[in-house]
Amino acid sequence: MRITRRLEFDAGHRIPDHRSQCRHLHGHRYAMEITLSGEVIEKTGDPANGMVMDFGDIKTIALREVVDRWDHAFLVYEGDTEVVLLLEKIPGHKTVLLDVVPTAENLAKAAFRILEPHYTHAYGNNLKLERIRLYETPNCWADATAPIDFVEAKP
Repeated sequence: MRITRRLEFDAGHRIPDHRSQCRHLHGHRYAMEITLSGEVIEKTGDPANGMVMDFGDIKTIALREVVDRWDHAFLVYEGDTEVVLLLEKIPGHKTVLLDVVPTAENLAKAAFRILEPHYTHAYGNNLKLERIRLYETPNCWADATAPIDFVEAKP
């Protein structure tokens, strides 16, 4: 069985080497879909009886590990030194440094890497993170699925 939870957040970024508008500082209303697979729990008296995982628990983990950290932050490639220096001058600015350019593809991979260990074995029902789908716009998204080449996201 597969289940999916969708969450939204706002964040800024730029793609330094982009040949068009995305090389400028800008923001998006991102949407992230978390797809898990596992066996439906059949255990009378268990709060998750009849579920793969409680949607509220999926949300709690995603908020804590990714969404609350990235929401209303500027997601910046650490090699984009001019922007990093600019953001460091703003007291208390919420900045997330990445070791990759913050494209939808790289952000989906980073979210997958961060979230995967928090869902695996959470309920003992062969739970597995299947996919992170990250929408940069309503019409453009990237899917990260296992196995994946992981990227490091720094808080």
